[in-house]
Amino acid sequence: MGYWIFMTLMELLIPAVMIGCGLWFVKKPPARINYALGYRTRRSMMNKDTWDYAHRYCGKVWIVLGIIMIPVDIIAMVTVLGKTTLEIGNFSTVLLFVQIIPLLLTFFIVEGKLKHTFDDYGRRRG
Repeated sequence: MGYWIFMTLMELLIPAVMIGCGLWFVKKPPARINYALGYRTRRSMMNKDTWDYAHRYCGKVWIVLGIIMIPVDIIAMVTVLGKTTLEIGNFSTVLLFVQIIPLLLTFFIVEGKLKHTFDDYGRRRG
């Protein structure tokens, strides 16, 4: 049971980080465009407006996805409650890779919104 609790908590780390970073991005995106921290793509780094917009939108997406992922992860982990440590470990590994899908989807969602909101030169569309 202890291993199951540990692995369940580990599975909840990704959604918790998504929610935490999402709140941070919404409230206070990184002040300067940089190559080290934040949502960094060609479109998001065009100017300060695109940078702030991308972070605020990405933050909202991460908050929603993180909130959705928490109960899904808990329900998924309940299916291996009482199983062997090997079965729990294998299932957790698969679930970890499944959690990467929403992170990858974020890129397509935010880039699509940036493309819809800004032109190819970083100016807001009318």
